[in-house]
Amino acid sequence: MEQLGHLLVVALLRALSILPYRWVARLGSGLGAALYRLPGRRKHIVLVNLHLCFPEKSAGECDKLAREHFRHVVRSYLERGIQWFGSARRIGNIVQIESAIDLEDKNAPPTIFMGFHFVGIEIGCILYSLKMPAASLYTHMSNTRLCDLAKRQRGRFGAEMIERSTSARKIVRRLHEGKPVMLAADMDHGIENSVFVPFFDVPACTLTSVSRLAKMGHARVVPFVTEVLPDFKGYRLNVFAPLNDFPSGSDTDDARRMNAFLETQILKFPAQYYWVHRRFKHRPEGMPAVY
Repeated sequence: MEQLGHLLVVALLRALSILPYRWVARLGSGLGAALYRLPGRRKHIVLVNLHLCFPEKSAGECDKLAREHFRHVVRSYLERGIQWFGSARRIGNIVQIESAIDLEDKNAPPTIFMGFHFVGIEIGCILYSLKMPAASLYTHMSNTRLCDLAKRQRGRFGAEMIERSTSARKIVRRLHEGKPVMLAADMDHGIENSVFVPFFDVPACTLTSVSRLAKMGHARVVPFVTEVLPDFKGYRLNVFAPLNDFPSGSDTDDARRMNAFLETQILKFPAQYYWVHRRFKHRPEGMPAVY
């Protein structure tokens, strides 16, 4: 039964990959709006996150933002068909790039591309791998078949997929070899190698991996964000200038700075951040659980 389900998912994604992009995007948006009408755990998580991060918003405003977020999230799942099975040319046609650095500089210093979990992160990473050999960190999924599929399709244009739990030395070795490393450190992966720093004034368990790897690899840290464009016009990959004085020598200060940068980007298009994740899963000692 599990194998049949996996085959059906692959068949669906392949079918979606050949449909016009706007059709898939509109279908996903409509399906997301419909699913939001149903009670569910993910809807609860989204609303809790929004109320915590935007206490100034009314219940009605949070509900409206959550509904828009569901549209984006479900749409992003359906667009995996194009992202995982679409041609390089097709992907290039739906993603614009605005970069403060030369993305094809073969003499670039060791570089960590620091991403964030917006709904468009997937296609942004895939597009970069079309331009330059890169390594990309991923988190192993509980569904092994789906994890293997995601890893294979994300890396089909040459990206080396490295599991997040792997040795830091392997990642640093790639940096020294001149291969950029892409990672995202804005999820709650537990208190080990993490610090509690503010995220919209709420203590958030935040990974310190970016600072540690940058220090070990003598690497610059370049933030990037992939934005979903309005009116179903595709995406824009925004690559920013390297962060100054990063790492600073303080993991806590660096994590605080990373979250502050992320906040500025979320405020530009708040419905596109992955509020469906339990960002505040772990809490400082003495603080109650929120989910």
